Amino acid sequence: MGFLDRVSTVVQAKMNKIMDKIEDPRETLDLSYEKQLQLLQNVKRGVAEVTTSKKRIELQKAKLQANIDKLDGQAREALAAGREDLARKALENKAALQAQSASLDQQISDLNEQQQKLIAAESRLATKVEAFRTRKETIKAQYSAAEAQVKVTESVTGISEEMADVGMAVQRAEEKTENMKARSAALDELLDSGTLTDLSGGDELAAELAKAKAQSSVDDELAKMKSEMKR
Repeated sequence: MGFLDRVSTVVQAKMNKIMDKIEDPRETLDLSYEKQLQLLQNVKRGVAEVTTSKKRIELQKAKLQANIDKLDGQAREALAAGREDLARKALENKAALQAQSASLDQQISDLNEQQQKLIAAESRLATKVEAFRTRKETIKAQYSAAEAQVKVTESVTGISEEMADVGMAVQRAEEKTENMKARSAALDELLDSGTLTDLSGGDELAAELAKAKAQSSVDDELAKMKSEMKR
């Protein structure tokens, strides 16, 4: 596969992914249904047009038949009046109209056959369209239910992830608290053992007081000795 082919494949894949995100299958199904309804409407229109054409030709045939009957009567009247020439003329016109009538009969027969085919096609198409409509609504309902389920699942997943973060934060806080307590206990132990000097000044003050007390005792002892020597 050449470079351009690979680029084309990648672009097509990305476009398909984008289209998959923005395409709503419910809208696609509705559009397909509308197209099928339009096709059904076209077939119905065709049936109506054929029916109208057949009716128009049937009216023409009825008029021809009326003229044929009229010419037949005229021929009989002319023959009764001894006008064979007029009778012949009337019969010739009658024959011409009968030929036209036969042609109209063929057209009516053809249109009737076409009409029946269109009616049958309309019936089959209407059945298919109705079946598609039922299936379409079922698929749309299933898709909507699945979509709602996905949203609920995503919400639950989001809550679970958030609770997991909260749990981790609580765990870290507890660990820090335990570490701080352990450190405090260790410092207290070091202070008690004398390993660590209390920087608060308490021990230093006690030492100064003890030193002052000892000095006072020495001074008292020295004064006592001086008093005894003077005697």
